[in-house]
Amino acid sequence: MRDKVILLVEDNRDDEALTLRALRKNNIRNEVVVARDGAEALDYLFGSSDHAGGLPRVDPELILLDLKLPKIDGLAVLQKLRADPRTKLLPVVVLTSSSEEQDLIKSYDLGANSYVRKPVDFNEFTEAVRQLGLYWLVLNERPPVNRS
Repeated sequence: MRDKVILLVEDNRDDEALTLRALRKNNIRNEVVVARDGAEALDYLFGSSDHAGGLPRVDPELILLDLKLPKIDGLAVLQKLRADPRTKLLPVVVLTSSSEEQDLIKSYDLGANSYVRKPVDFNEFTEAVRQLGLYWLVLNERPPVNRS
């Protein structure tokens, strides 16, 4: 049984590898589904595409969402997630390198659960991922998701 899937929405291959490495280093063994742009993320969440090698799609326990994405940016993805009753309660952590105040404000306005700036230093990044994993995957209790 697949449970507690993490959806990582990240277009930068280096940041993707860094995030996956930080998850492994912190013994976070959850399945990670990677979407490399906003359209792919929305397709995973709402579409009929097969993203899991023949297995049915699983609601992610956590979405790690970059903002600066090709095709559909992270803010538009967040807006669509919060507008749909099937996904409006999914935990979304904006994990971005953006230090623009308007991105921070808009993310929370659109319903982000958290906004984390990616630390440049790998050790700091690893610690940030450890804390995110501990909180969102172990301590946090989320409401049931209605997929109707």
